[in-house]
Amino acid sequence: MTATKKRLKIVAAISLLLLLLVYLYRMASFCPSGKVAVSVPGVEEVQAKWPPTESPLQRSLQMAYEEQSSLIREQKAELQRTRENLARLEEQVRSLQTSTPRKYPKVKYLNYKNRKRILITGGAGFVGSHLVDDLMVQGHEVIVVDNFFTGRKRNVEHWLGHENFELIHHDIVNPLFIEIDEIYHLASPASPPHYMYNPVKTIKTNTMGTINVLGLAKRVMAKVLIASTSEVYGDPTVHPQPETYWGHVNPIGPRACYDEGKRVSETLSYAYAKQEKVQVRVARIFNTYGPRMHMNDGRVVSNFILQALRNETITVYGNGKQTRSFQYVSDLVDGMIALMASNYTQPVNLGNPVEQTIGEFAEIIKKLVGGPSVIKQSKAMEDDPQRRKPDITRARQLLHWEPKVPLETGLQRTISYFRNELARSDRFQESSNKYFDTHTP
Repeated sequence: MTATKKRLKIVAAISLLLLLLVYLYRMASFCPSGKVAVSVPGVEEVQAKWPPTESPLQRSLQMAYEEQSSLIREQKAELQRTRENLARLEEQVRSLQTSTPRKYPKVKYLNYKNRKRILITGGAGFVGSHLVDDLMVQGHEVIVVDNFFTGRKRNVEHWLGHENFELIHHDIVNPLFIEIDEIYHLASPASPPHYMYNPVKTIKTNTMGTINVLGLAKRVMAKVLIASTSEVYGDPTVHPQPETYWGHVNPIGPRACYDEGKRVSETLSYAYAKQEKVQVRVARIFNTYGPRMHMNDGRVVSNFILQALRNETITVYGNGKQTRSFQYVSDLVDGMIALMASNYTQPVNLGNPVEQTIGEFAEIIKKLVGGPSVIKQSKAMEDDPQRRKPDITRARQLLHWEPKVPLETGLQRTISYFRNELARSDRFQESSNKYFDTHTP
């Protein structure tokens, strides 16, 4: 009953208000003097502007409407002026950013005789970006070509805008026409998940891409270094593996798109060298790790470090007795630059001759990262090589090169990089959640 009474009172109040409004309107329309009791400032000033049949109330309402319209027009004009001012300020900020020189890593000055124009295919990738850093610091002009399948612009963003650096978004499967002195051909996915994702594309990159690189080298008479791989040895029957070993590869296995692609890449290189007199260098790269590795590349180092940092189970495929030899990325870059500068044309192994089992490596990662992660064995991967260790006699004798960075030192740097990347990913996720609510109401 209480609610009903309240509703009745509200209805009655509204009815009285309507009756009062009707009464005022009728008084305004029929008053002999033409005036109403309501006084609105300024009515007398504009009374002459209106037809004599209109009431003062109507004129006051019209005046109020015009005042509001005028106010809205002024606000719109003020808003437009504010927008124009903001646009001018943004243009000034852009001009200041353009005119203010960016801070780059310190580079050497080379005169035109010693400075080279160097093309790096796949230069935005893990190894390629570190090679860019070294060559830029030496004072050379560096041109990076990458299709960003596994490479990232973040890896080379600290050189963007530098007068000696150029970044080209291009797939080397298509021909490239450019003037250069040297080429480092690193373009190709290198981790099993990436090259197995699109095996046909992997083969095309290592065949058609290599043909395009060698054809470019032939046209401009440039020297070429082909980044080959220890995978050309397959699951080796010779240990350690010298460059004279021909390999033991499954040509139709899950890794064949990469293994055979690199073997064909080497064959093409020496065919061009023999037939077209192209200067070629071939580096057979063994397992490499370091900062800027792709977090989800599926290889041993990144897998173990990420699992340990996330306090997840560290998964060892197979019995953990298979061996690998790990080199830090800076050592590899030094070896590649030394090989390019040499006069030696046969393949050269670039790797760490210190051999370790996968099980031992997992224990090292667990110890360095800490945390409650446990190591667990899983089903072995198909065609997973059981032993891998380079014979680097050629590199030692001809290039005076061998790895310098201790395993634990390199792993500490790599773990620090992955820890920062995870923290950055978490901050991005938290920031995204503020704008994109994923929770269902």
